[in-house]
Amino acid sequence: MQSDRRRYVDEVQLEEPIMFYMLQQSNVGTSLHNAGQANSGTQQSTTCGIPLRDCLANKFDLLIGREDLMFENRGPSVSIRLMWPGYPPWSRQIPTRDFRSPPGPITRAKLAKNVAKTIHRFIEETQGRRMEDDGEARWRVGPNYIDIDDLILVGLQHVSMGSWQAHLRVLPRS
Repeated sequence: MQSDRRRYVDEVQLEEPIMFYMLQQSNVGTSLHNAGQANSGTQQSTTCGIPLRDCLANKFDLLIGREDLMFENRGPSVSIRLMWPGYPPWSRQIPTRDFRSPPGPITRAKLAKNVAKTIHRFIEETQGRRMEDDGEARWRVGPNYIDIDDLILVGLQHVSMGSWQAHLRVLPRS
């Protein structure tokens, strides 16, 4: 037990977080140009996070670095951990290799999709379960509560050897 802790936690060189940034286009207004012609301008900025629904639908056009290779020189999988308020810790393995020809590491876009599928699975498996006694109802997951459409994937934090914790943002309900 002590040797496992040393191997998986104490002696691990933790990597930088993996962040998910998206381009965000916004109108900067309309300027009048040459004899009254309207010229509409747009400005691009970045925002931190990608909607999980977009990940599941393969909508990665605005994901910055979507073709970047992730988990190079790694084993075939990593564990994705969720520490969701009101529920016990939860984790599942996801592949880090893409077996297209030629095989290689997955891209940032594929990683985002795999994490989104994992979180969707967490919601499906957890929605019928009772929350822990000290759990707050506002963190309940499932239909009519927090669901996949309410979540933004912000990043992944390396927490121990082969284990990454997902960081999510909950969208406010209107």
